[in-house]
Amino acid sequence: MDRIKSARLEGKKVVVLGGSSGIGYAVAEYALAQGAEVVIASSDPGRVAMAVESLGSRASIHGHTLDLTDESAIQAFFAETGRFDHLVFTAGDSLAVGTIEATDLSLARRAFEIRYWGAVAAVKYGAPHIATGGSIVLTTGIAALRARQGFAFVASVCGAVEALTRALAVELAPLRVNAVSPGLIATDLWRNMPDADRRTLYAQAGERLPVGRVGEARDVAAAYIYLMENAFATGQVHVVDGGGVLV
Repeated sequence: MDRIKSARLEGKKVVVLGGSSGIGYAVAEYALAQGAEVVIASSDPGRVAMAVESLGSRASIHGHTLDLTDESAIQAFFAETGRFDHLVFTAGDSLAVGTIEATDLSLARRAFEIRYWGAVAAVKYGAPHIATGGSIVLTTGIAALRARQGFAFVASVCGAVEALTRALAVELAPLRVNAVSPGLIATDLWRNMPDADRRTLYAQAGERLPVGRVGEARDVAAAYIYLMENAFATGQVHVVDGGGVLV
C-alpha cells in the first residue's frame, strides 16, 4: 500500500503547456486534486488568469503567458520554472480541417509550428529540468491511425508526434516519454465551426462510437495522470477515443 501511495502526485510539480482550457485544464484539475503543485502556461493572458482563478487561486497553482512559437521564450520559461517532475504538452490552435485543395497552407504550417515544433522546443528546454523519476506526456490524436476525408494535415501532425514520442523515449531514457491520443473531444478546438455544425458533428460522431457519445476533457485527462504515475510506461501512445478506431 505504501508503494501505491508513493506513486501518486502528492508533492510533485507538474507543468502543463496549454493548461488554460480543454484537456490541459482538466489535467491541471486532476493533478491539483492529487496534491501536486501545478504550473499552467498558454498564449492568452486573459485565459490564463481565468484558469488560475477557477482552479483555486492558491499557492499550488501558477499561471504564465507563453508563446509556444517563440523558442527563446520557451527557454526562458523553463529557466524560471526550475526543477519539476512532469511535463504535459496539450497546446494547439483550432484544427485545420479540409481538403488539400481548399486548405490555406499557412494555417497548416502553423498547426505543425505549435503542435510539433512547440512540443520539440518544450522537450529540448524542459527535459534538463525534470527530476529523476519524472516524465513527459505529449499529445497526438487518432487521426494518425484512421484516415478520414479532410484530415490530411491533422493526421500528419499526429503521426509526427507519435514518431517523436517513441524516438524521445529512447533518446532521453531513463526519462519516460509517452503520448495521449484523444479521439473526438468536445473542447474549444472546434470553436471555429458554426454552432449548428459543431452540434451535428458531436451528435453524429457520438452515435457511431461504442460508448454512444463524444468525449469530454476529463475523460482524456485521466490518461495523462496514469502515464505520469506509471513508472514502467515509456514510448507508449495511449488511445482514448470511445472506441473510435474500432468502427
